[in-house]
Amino acid sequence: MLTTSRCHARGVAGGKDWPTVLGWLPLVGLVGVIAATGATWPAWQMMCGLAVSIFVGLKWLTFVDFVGGTSYRRRAALTTKRIAAYMLLWPGMDPRPFFAHSPIAEPPPASEWGAAVSKIIVGVAVVVLAVELAANRTGDARIAAGALGLVGMLLVFHFGLFHVLALAWRRCGVAANPIMNAPLLATSLGRFWSERWNLAFRDLAHRFVFRPTIRQVGPAAATMLVFLVSGAIHDIVISVPVRAGYGLPTLYFVIQGVGLLIERSKTARRMGIGRGAIGWTYCLAFTLGPIALLFHRPFVEQAIVPMLLALRSLI
Repeated sequence: MLTTSRCHARGVAGGKDWPTVLGWLPLVGLVGVIAATGATWPAWQMMCGLAVSIFVGLKWLTFVDFVGGTSYRRRAALTTKRIAAYMLLWPGMDPRPFFAHSPIAEPPPASEWGAAVSKIIVGVAVVVLAVELAANRTGDARIAAGALGLVGMLLVFHFGLFHVLALAWRRCGVAANPIMNAPLLATSLGRFWSERWNLAFRDLAHRFVFRPTIRQVGPAAATMLVFLVSGAIHDIVISVPVRAGYGLPTLYFVIQGVGLLIERSKTARRMGIGRGAIGWTYCLAFTLGPIALLFHRPFVEQAIVPMLLALRSLI
């Protein structure tokens, strides 16, 4: 998933392998509060609460880690505006571009703005369609509407809005790259997870999971540990709110890790897995084949569909 040389350059700066208690405390506290108080909430509200609390906690963790491993000269760039920009107006998990002493990015072309906005428009249309289908269908058809709504929300936020934010920051000279980098073009499972899908988590996982453990357990075990952590996080957000499907999201990510280790084997390389059309097909089979484990039926039925129905009252 994460090659040492490539990801070391992107890892968040830090002098220690693990941040202080100050870095971890908000993450643990926020998740604990939501888990304790959200038991009576609708499942979709608890899902959102857990997702936001984990995001905020991890965001704070990256900032504290960055400050702790930063020289005095670099700390001079830690102004209130820059801290607010990184913490509140960017979904990525690499603080370094926001605290550079001078602009380091070129303004994006107009065509890229158009592409980003187009994804938002298409995503909104998909969500609106999913809302109507969820309101007028039952059984499996309603579950399919929920799955469609998930796709629409991914387009609106991860592919669209977050891309627009990246372009806006690049316009300001901040080298904020989109967290989604055309994942459908990945010709290997390794490139999919390390270069194209959710680069915010990639940066985070490398800094706090992969890098501190690779020397102790080796690259294969460290890679599997990254996928296990990702699975656990997704289980908290997906399975806990609906009180069902426990372990299925983790199993999905374990499958990804196993697929990646297979891809790196000599036999797989001789077969052409990891490049070209074969690599693309292999990647697609592993990422989409078991997708029902990640977004399992109880989650779609009890969290996503009710959220779409709640949205309908606002449209």
